[in-house]
Amino acid sequence: MHKNPIAPIVNRSFMTTANLNIFDRLSNHRGSPTEMLDEMVSHFREARSPMELFEALKMRIRDQLGLPLVSSENEPSRPEDVERQLEVGLLDACREAGTMLIEDGRVGEGWMYLRPTGDIQLAKDLISKIEITEDNYEDMIQVLLHEGIDVARGYQAVLDQQGTCNSITLYEQALQNRSKTDQRAAARCLLNHLHSELCELVRGDIARREAPAGDDETLAEMIEKRRWILSDGGYHLDTTHLSSTVRIATVLQDEDSLRKAWELTQYGRRLHHQFQYPGDEPFVDFYPAYTTFYAILLGENVDAGLKVFERKARSVDTTEHGTAAGETYVDLLDRTGRHQEAIDIAIELAPKDLPPQRIVPSLIEIASRIPETSSQNGWQSILEYCRKHNDILGYAAVLHASGTEAS
Repeated sequence: MHKNPIAPIVNRSFMTTANLNIFDRLSNHRGSPTEMLDEMVSHFREARSPMELFEALKMRIRDQLGLPLVSSENEPSRPEDVERQLEVGLLDACREAGTMLIEDGRVGEGWMYLRPTGDIQLAKDLISKIEITEDNYEDMIQVLLHEGIDVARGYQAVLDQQGTCNSITLYEQALQNRSKTDQRAAARCLLNHLHSELCELVRGDIARREAPAGDDETLAEMIEKRRWILSDGGYHLDTTHLSSTVRIATVLQDEDSLRKAWELTQYGRRLHHQFQYPGDEPFVDFYPAYTTFYAILLGENVDAGLKVFERKARSVDTTEHGTAAGETYVDLLDRTGRHQEAIDIAIELAPKDLPPQRIVPSLIEIASRIPETSSQNGWQSILEYCRKHNDILGYAAVLHASGTEAS
């Protein structure tokens, strides 16, 4: 188990042949503690001994603040400014030691020291220079993916090493409740991986049966032109992986990803009915519903598609199926630029027993996307909702976000 890098130092023995001369040099500075500590810090820097360097830097900052070099359990309380300077010095020491450890390939230990600094970008930059190998795989996945340093790179490594099935399981267990940024980073990797694999398999199938498909033919074009591809009830890859990827990709926003996800739905719609598994509301009719979802986000048949999801939002029983139908409709309205309508529908369809704290943060986020020049006033709708539900905290948060005063 790793020790906390900011914990009190542990006595160490450095009595080795290689270190004998450092003792003589330290002795030469017996009368000058500052020079003695500088000498020790320089020694550990040159020797690239990051953990010992951290301890030496910790000693030096304590000396500079007039504290004993070694902390004790019975240390008296310190003035606030001294405590602040000590904290800054320790964080600098963590940063230097962590950087050295990662540069030397000790990623897990390095992040242990860098974590208290909160310097995620530094960690990402340092780790980007290190190749993922069999030896460091576990540490790299832990830091990149689970610690959130570079989710896309970590998730791609899992795809490469453990395959699609394990990667989907990992997404659903570890990433489903993470930030949208982390979800999108992983979802894009999964979508690109499965779409590329399916394209390659379909191209190979075509080449075995007829003239090869054109290099510029998309997946949708290949299966549209050749209805025989799935006519015999076959498939080219695990159909559960296909449906999982279609569902996971809903968090993505860029047009290229949305187009790839839509193409996967076109393939899925042509599968034999035994491979078209039902989904949860509002996607019970799985591939047709997701086809409509992605088409809306691609700007195709938007009004007609929104009506499909509006009917679902207004008709699905929330006590039996939850609020996903309403949330999906609100999400689509928001993502197609109909922010005020999204706010109004979210408020209208919110179950009476839903605590306002569950909905107000998302309403604030939607309202922030309404242009200031617009005549719409999403803030007022949310303020009235908070008043109606006696949500004082939410009301204050809306006022602060809007920069307006209550009327």
